Amino acid sequence: MRQVLDDVVSSSAFVGGRFVRDFEERFAYYCGSKHAVGVSSGTSALRLALLACGVKAADEVITVPNTYIATVEAISQTGARPVFVDIEAETGNMDMSLVRGAVTDRTKAVIPVHLYGHPCDMTALSQIVTGGKVMVIEDACQAHGAEYMIDGAWFRAGSRSLAGCFSFYPTKNLGALGEGGMVVTESDELALKLRMLRDHGQKDKNVHTIEGSNERLHSIQAAFLSVKLRLLDKWNEERRKLAQVYAGLLEGLPLRVPKPAGHARPVYHVYVIHVEKRDALKDFLSSKGIDTAIHYPTPVHLQPAYSHLGYRRGDFPVAEKWSGDILSLPMFVGLRRDEIEYVAGAIREFFLH
Repeated sequence: MRQVLDDVVSSSAFVGGRFVRDFEERFAYYCGSKHAVGVSSGTSALRLALLACGVKAADEVITVPNTYIATVEAISQTGARPVFVDIEAETGNMDMSLVRGAVTDRTKAVIPVHLYGHPCDMTALSQIVTGGKVMVIEDACQAHGAEYMIDGAWFRAGSRSLAGCFSFYPTKNLGALGEGGMVVTESDELALKLRMLRDHGQKDKNVHTIEGSNERLHSIQAAFLSVKLRLLDKWNEERRKLAQVYAGLLEGLPLRVPKPAGHARPVYHVYVIHVEKRDALKDFLSSKGIDTAIHYPTPVHLQPAYSHLGYRRGDFPVAEKWSGDILSLPMFVGLRRDEIEYVAGAIREFFLH
């Protein structure tokens, strides 16, 4: 890694340049996509993808309420209106059976969120959104290397829609030293527009064809991510094995562990259980020196920032139930079996009280 830093510094190519191009090519190949366009964050990836697709004020974009707020910010900051549908009780992903009923004449796009690294049912979505009128932009910010099945074949998350968006925030399965993001696409036109939007609307230097912004990927992030990408499959497989250990040790307890759907090969960005008295268990584990988290405690439709949308508690009962009983247990590459045994033992102790 030190050599990578020395290479970037000695080249004085700190923004854009060959390090970014190299990582874009590597990531596109990894995802099975024609193009990859590096940007400054996962939020930028989503917002710029929407803008590049022509989403604008008065349009509607369908997504889910149990996601990080960045998904919805990306929609609203284009001027479009976020429209929520509820989620599946088992996976926490978009309930595709509800999408058709949410589509209106103003619907421009659907953003399925591959929550916690578990891919959505893209086959079901493709059967609902047909003919190109409504675009699909995948929020794969938690799903680097995850796979979904379409027509009996496996594909990387982000690769079988108009655009797939990724975040390289340090805690992600493929994390940078700071912020970073990527959009993958098969479209030459979309890739060109994304490159212009991230760089002040320039196609050629000092010729600003469209209004853009400064949302470029830094070379140091791209260079480090290129090295880490070589290890991503290995790291994801380790996460899958850790998830299996958790599932075995927690079997028989009054809680629900994540179970992959038949169409999905998840990568367990986080390991989330469902349990009654979630807050009490969280406090108990904290007393044992075990850090946990809640992803996410308040669905976006109930956040003050989006109260103007007019949604109320009870509008999305499955998402609201999820927010009340989910708990993220420790999950990271390098986590040892004995550490998982300690966590599982503490959970068993909690239920014996």
